[in-house]
Amino acid sequence: MPKFFYTARDSAGKKVAGVEEAVSQDDLIARLQTRKLIILNVARETQEEGGAFKLERSPATRLRFKHNSIRNDDLVVFCRQLATLLGAAVTILKSLDTISLQVASRKLHFLIRDLMKSMESGLSFHEALGKHPKVFSELWINLVETGEASGNLASVLNRLASYLERDAAFRSKLISALIYPIILFVAAMGALLFLTIKIVPTFAELFKGFNIELPALTMMLLTVSDFIKRYFFLLTVLFIAAVFLIRAYTRTKEGRLVFERLQFGLPVFGEFYRALTVERFSSGMSTLIESGVPILYSLEITEHSVNNAVMAGILHKVKDDVREGKSLSQTLEKSNFFEPMVIQMVAVGEEVGDLPQMFKRINAFYQDYTETFLVRFTAMFEPMMLIFLGVVIGVMVVGMFLPIFQIATISGG
Repeated sequence: MPKFFYTARDSAGKKVAGVEEAVSQDDLIARLQTRKLIILNVARETQEEGGAFKLERSPATRLRFKHNSIRNDDLVVFCRQLATLLGAAVTILKSLDTISLQVASRKLHFLIRDLMKSMESGLSFHEALGKHPKVFSELWINLVETGEASGNLASVLNRLASYLERDAAFRSKLISALIYPIILFVAAMGALLFLTIKIVPTFAELFKGFNIELPALTMMLLTVSDFIKRYFFLLTVLFIAAVFLIRAYTRTKEGRLVFERLQFGLPVFGEFYRALTVERFSSGMSTLIESGVPILYSLEITEHSVNNAVMAGILHKVKDDVREGKSLSQTLEKSNFFEPMVIQMVAVGEEVGDLPQMFKRINAFYQDYTETFLVRFTAMFEPMMLIFLGVVIGVMVVGMFLPIFQIATISGG
């Protein structure tokens, strides 16, 4: 088995070198990556005719991508690796070149190569990122610009990576908590649709053979079943069209505002949506201010990255008031959107000069709140859905068996 000499850096940025036997260069690289090492170079030991050994330095390793698209996980790993290499005093171009050979995404590989070309042509790193707004948000670009200006890019990228990791973990928890209720709801609706389209018409054919007056409940069920069965295709098309039109309307500025205001006005769930919005706002503000971004600039970046039109409008007004000399806590209170606890914590943060820490605490509180809400909602949803199904199916069973009881009574008389 051939021997390979390698140099790499660990997660702390420390340089690691060694020699190992492997079936191939790709096999060794895969093995080293499982140890969370960032490979800098791999060379194979070969034997010359005279018996001496030399290192065979191969060109760029053969790229093996796991997927084509750029996922959030890919950006987190890219950010963390770049911060590690820059922190170990590796130049940014060399760092990008090294990372591009190890990414799992095909698109991200070519994007990183494009970043290198842009920087070689004279652009700064944040300017190169700005050429890809669909991949790198304003938060990315402005934090990198701050890091470049302060000469502390590695530290800023570490904070950005931590923010991305927290955000990804929080989103994953939300999605995981919602999957089960959604599956249960779809299964319940599917079961009701099956009963309505297949089972009820079978009873309808049975009742045609008897000359009796059907009860009102049975007639209602038969009418609903016949309507759905007859117009099933049309109803499906109308439903899809309605979903499409609603989605198109909510993508407009006016439609998005209307939809979000409806969300915030919902009983019980309105507070949940509000908590999600404040969580995202506090997370972005803590990362930006901690990285040295001025508060006005932080508000502007958060306004464009919070992904909520209502909150963006509030932050726009808050930003204008702060520019006029008002305190952040006063302007947040004036919006009537934030709870008193948030106002008080921001006010304390302003007084002691530690706003980033206060925003972190606000963020932690709202993350706990939303996670607890989802756990309770999931626990309550199953019995509620079972009760709903039991009532609906019970009504359908009674409606279908009432005529049978009536026939039995007549036959017995």
